[in-house]
Amino acid sequence: MMSSGQMRRQAHIQVVSKNLYSQDTRRSPLPHGVLDHRMGTSEKDRPCLTCGKNLADCLGHYGYLDLELPCFHVGYFKAIIGILQMICKTCSRIMLSKDERLQFVDYLKRPNLAYLQKRGLKKKISDKCRKKTICLSCSAYNGETVKKCGLLKIIHEKYKTTKKTMDPFVSEFIHSFNTAIDHNKTIEPLLTRAQENLNPLVVLNLFRRIPEEDVPLLLMNPEAGKPSDLILTRLLVPPLCIRPSVVSDLKSGTNEDDLTMKLTEVIFLNDVIKKHRVTGAKTQMIMEDWDFLQLQCALYINSELSGIPLNMAPKKWTRGFVQRLKGKQGRFRGNLSGKRVDFSGRTVISPDPNLRIDEVAVPVHVAKILTYPEKYGNREKIAQELRFGDVVERHLIDGDIVLFNRQPSLHKLSIMAHIARVKPHRTFRFNECVCTPYNADFDGDEMNLHLPQTEEAKAEALVLMGTKANLVTPRNGEPLIAAIQDFLTGAYLLTFKDTFFDRSKVCQIVASILVGGDQKVCITLPRPAILKPMALWTGKQIFSLILKPGNDCPVKANLRTKGKQYCGKGEDLCHNDSCKRRLFLLAALTFQD
Repeated sequence: MMSSGQMRRQAHIQVVSKNLYSQDTRRSPLPHGVLDHRMGTSEKDRPCLTCGKNLADCLGHYGYLDLELPCFHVGYFKAIIGILQMICKTCSRIMLSKDERLQFVDYLKRPNLAYLQKRGLKKKISDKCRKKTICLSCSAYNGETVKKCGLLKIIHEKYKTTKKTMDPFVSEFIHSFNTAIDHNKTIEPLLTRAQENLNPLVVLNLFRRIPEEDVPLLLMNPEAGKPSDLILTRLLVPPLCIRPSVVSDLKSGTNEDDLTMKLTEVIFLNDVIKKHRVTGAKTQMIMEDWDFLQLQCALYINSELSGIPLNMAPKKWTRGFVQRLKGKQGRFRGNLSGKRVDFSGRTVISPDPNLRIDEVAVPVHVAKILTYPEKYGNREKIAQELRFGDVVERHLIDGDIVLFNRQPSLHKLSIMAHIARVKPHRTFRFNECVCTPYNADFDGDEMNLHLPQTEEAKAEALVLMGTKANLVTPRNGEPLIAAIQDFLTGAYLLTFKDTFFDRSKVCQIVASILVGGDQKVCITLPRPAILKPMALWTGKQIFSLILKPGNDCPVKANLRTKGKQYCGKGEDLCHNDSCKRRLFLLAALTFQD
């Protein structure tokens, strides 16, 4: 929060001219105008007149603009009302007794007070102040409420009361109108609705009279800013580089930035108010101009104000400072937190159960656009000019390490490393078991793919961010990448007690196992469980082939366990189907166990 003195020290020039360009043929910016080149430059061929640097090197310089009448800062409007509810509207002292002051000051002196503690303390102080109607310093009467009324207007309902017994100050005020009531009875019901208009000038004078020792009780840091700094008496004019003038090809002249046009309107209203005050115009005219000045200063900061009267509403929507900073397209989210990057792609995702959990299928169209700088050594020359050690920007190929990300990135498992597999069609595909960490589904979700550009980055991605290194969640150790939905249902139905398949069906199911790197695996069919009247294999036998597909398989296991539903009457013939032994399933492995 900057005071008017700090703005003056930071600025290089005072802006006073409402015109942008001189009337000569060169259309040069006017000195002390909003486009004065002492505040920097927005053109490549014209240097800054303050530091002499060009557009690329000059950071810009501020100017300042004095307001003819003070205005409320739209960003601090609620804070201003909050302070007015805590102070006396006559002497500007905080509405607390001496003991309460000492109690709260001692509490504020505690080191390392948390934000929530300070917020709760401010609410306590505010509640105590609002309950008091008589100032303990000057004995002046204060109303119960200070509130917003209309667009950027504050009223003090001094004589409105909700108490059953009327306060002596209120009754004295009403009795002072006895003579007027005798002549005009319509005045009487309006007396309790009498309001005091707290315009920016009144509020500024009140805030300037707040004693130094009362400022900490308002939960303000006196070194960072004073209550009077919440009222605008001076505006900073930003450098030209953040509000450049765009030369129009269609019509002679330039298109000016919204901030530039808003500043010219503020200067114009300043000149109108100054002229009316000098010529002694009616107070009503000056007040109307003051309202317009207040509105333009508010729109300069935040252009999305609600409740603007129709006769004051701007004809064209503009972007204020708040609109430049907030939202998805603002400076923070749009330019600082999220930037556009090279070597990345984005498209719709779809499932592919034939891929391993650490693989992702990349469309050929994407693979031909993404490149990786490969250093080639001893190999056949693919071109006469290719020399040893040359860097070739090759297309993405099978086996490349890529980073796969789904937004919003809520935890570290929202971006993991996969091995690329170039496939036809136009979607990214991956195994459904990896849906959980990404929180992905296939109803139109899109995901991002990034191709690391160095060997170090590829190795780091695979070791630290690989799916096999992130099978469990770091929160509580639960498995995140595991069989889900169709996998569980299919395995349950396959290993059901009464599930049998003939030879053709068994071969068809077994053939579907042979994908990817397992295409050349030799599978040995076990002896059928039923020989006559026809050879039939159980689903458990087929499931066992996943564990050990053939006799030459190096996998050896000796496993004997009982499920939760084991009946205890024989492992082979458990009617609850809840036992497994050695490498071959004798009873269904219930996945809930």
